[in-house]
Amino acid sequence: MSGPAPPPGRFVALDVARCLALLGMVATHVVAPRDPDGTLSAAQWLAGGRASALFAVLAGVTIALATGGPTPYVGRERWARCASLAVRALLVAGLGLLLGLPDSGLAVILTYYGVLFLLGLPFVALRAPALFALAALWAVVAPLVSHLVRPHLPDRGYESPDPSQLAEPGRLLAELLFTGYYPAFAWLALLLLGMAIGRTDLRSRAVGVALAAGGLALAVGATLLSRALTARADVVEALLDGRWETSGPEVLDAVATGMGGTTPTEGAWQWLLVVAPHSATPFDLAQAGGSAAAVIGLCLLVVALLPETATIALRVLAGAGTMTLSLYALHIVLRTEALWPPDEGSFHWHALVLLGIGAAYVAAGRRGPLERLVGRLSAPAGERVRSPGAPRPAGRG
Repeated sequence: MSGPAPPPGRFVALDVARCLALLGMVATHVVAPRDPDGTLSAAQWLAGGRASALFAVLAGVTIALATGGPTPYVGRERWARCASLAVRALLVAGLGLLLGLPDSGLAVILTYYGVLFLLGLPFVALRAPALFALAALWAVVAPLVSHLVRPHLPDRGYESPDPSQLAEPGRLLAELLFTGYYPAFAWLALLLLGMAIGRTDLRSRAVGVALAAGGLALAVGATLLSRALTARADVVEALLDGRWETSGPEVLDAVATGMGGTTPTEGAWQWLLVVAPHSATPFDLAQAGGSAAAVIGLCLLVVALLPETATIALRVLAGAGTMTLSLYALHIVLRTEALWPPDEGSFHWHALVLLGIGAAYVAAGRRGPLERLVGRLSAPAGERVRSPGAPRPAGRG
């Protein structure tokens, strides 16, 4: 099969993982969260809370690769890369605000995603062991801090921040960091995990195996431990707290489709034991982060086993993963009723459109339009910091 060879230094496996994250997000937006019999749908069970978390982890991998990969850049080059990434983060955040304007009915992740990029920059000097340890610590401590802080913060405005909220910067910042659908303060644990992964040798088969096995073990272990703890009578009583006219198992089943970003602001601390999607509890972060690591590890292993021709074919097939910013923005716009009326059976059409566009761009050897624009606008910031006479090292990601 003819087609463009992967650019030097670019991991096809990561593009495949990005493609899976994009399709997972689309599935959670388009497919009903429950089947007619009331059970969780396959799309919700597989991708609910995990697809967006995979995006956050992959953002961390991107930061790590852009700042040196296994060996972090030092000195002026590190500052130059950080400057470019900071401008990129602001552009993505601004795009997210604009995408909050169409009536898509979706919680747009991009503004939170831009804030996450900014929060990750102070940690670019760290290597993999320190980042793995910090990610684990943050996953435990950040939800506790959020639980204590959120009662003192303004209520969040809307599921998707839009430019009108710039008039209330304090409330917007509180929403992006703590009270929103993708609270960046807690989700920094996922970004740090991705940065740690990006600081490893991703071409090593042993790393792929460790990510796949370790990630799966973490996700399953977090789920089982959470279920054991939330089955205790005292925990169930605290969760109900006289405000739920139902049983403990029914409450947990009700939140299995997602909790809107955080646990109840005035709820008991036992809510931190829940593993529900978009709850930003330690167990949710561990399960989602472990799932993301497992997906990345499996993608690395599968791609490593493929012959060159198959790798090129896979790169075209998963081309959507090379332009997720453009295609995610397109998906948000398509979800407005004026362009594509809601239809819970239309996932395959959405997927075909996005995969088709991605394949066409890769086959033509072109970057996505928003990727090109963001890259063009963010590059000068790095060049201004970088010494004009200093040679620019080859990129490692």
